[in-house]
Amino acid sequence: MIIFNDFDKLEVIAPNFKRRLSGVTSTIIQLVPVQNAAGITIATIGPGLPNHLPKIRYRDLWKLWKKPNSGKNRIWHARRNTEMLAGFIMRDVLRMPVKLVFTSAAQRNHSNYTKWLIRRMDSIIATSGKSGAFLEVPHTVIMHGIDTDRFIPPTSKEIAKQALHIDASRKIVGCTGRVRPSKGTDLFVDAMLELLPQYPQWDAVITGRTTAEFSAFKSNLEVKITAAGMQDRIHFYGEVPDILPLYQAFDLFVAPSRNEGFGLTPLEAMSCGVPVVTSTAGSFEEMVKQGENGFIATKSASKELSVAISNAFDYIKKDRFNTPSIRQAVEDEFKIENEADRINKIYIELMETL
Repeated sequence: MIIFNDFDKLEVIAPNFKRRLSGVTSTIIQLVPVQNAAGITIATIGPGLPNHLPKIRYRDLWKLWKKPNSGKNRIWHARRNTEMLAGFIMRDVLRMPVKLVFTSAAQRNHSNYTKWLIRRMDSIIATSGKSGAFLEVPHTVIMHGIDTDRFIPPTSKEIAKQALHIDASRKIVGCTGRVRPSKGTDLFVDAMLELLPQYPQWDAVITGRTTAEFSAFKSNLEVKITAAGMQDRIHFYGEVPDILPLYQAFDLFVAPSRNEGFGLTPLEAMSCGVPVVTSTAGSFEEMVKQGENGFIATKSASKELSVAISNAFDYIKKDRFNTPSIRQAVEDEFKIENEADRINKIYIELMETL
């Protein structure tokens, strides 16, 4: 564990007050090293974070009463209500010289309590235009990014499939994420049961963890697949240690979620040059351009999903998707370095604000 002790150099604290892995936690894990590399000194605080991230201890928070020798403010960057409240107490009750930033990913009306906290922040970031629409205060939209140096197209689609023991002559449509209703796994299975008899060259792969709570849900899907005689064409891979080889083997990626905070998986697939079909959940509508990098199912129903996937199958058959263009759009708009730079700019402005 890296304990950060040089508080005179500390510029930003990124709290994580939730032990269980979540999208917010993952954001912190991905962003902090990139932000530090860009010249902002950030340390984390709280449980559930890997040891390679620099951390400060709760017992050292009293050191925030003293400004750095530079005279600049420090930043407390909250992403949850509990973290906003802690920042408010530090600044307004304990009179610590900190500025408060809050990132909102929620795409729903906020409670009165959350609105009260939000109004007390010094700067608000929305992760998408959709989440920003639920904010009643000035804000900046900064969409999440991904590591485009990691998620890259394969040198050969055939070799990528063979490495996973997949027949290179088959087309593969993939769906990743935890197996549960909120991720729309059942919608994907229903769409596959309708479409695969019409598209004999395609097979489907579902990958992701199934928790005990949803084991019956998965079992019911497997029974339905077997009853339709599709057990040799729809495959559950379970949880995999690295999703990249699968993205590189997929010919089409589907994100059928009913609910999503933001949703990075389509970006990861597109960064690998794979066209996508998504629902309207999360920020998918702000990523997908109809007919250019994929299609959007306008309703969370298997019929609408089937139509969108069928359109994508036909586009792929006619070679109407441009793999380099799909990849380039992600590099242009959704690199994690772009996200880090935009957030760092907000930090710098607040550090120098009286």
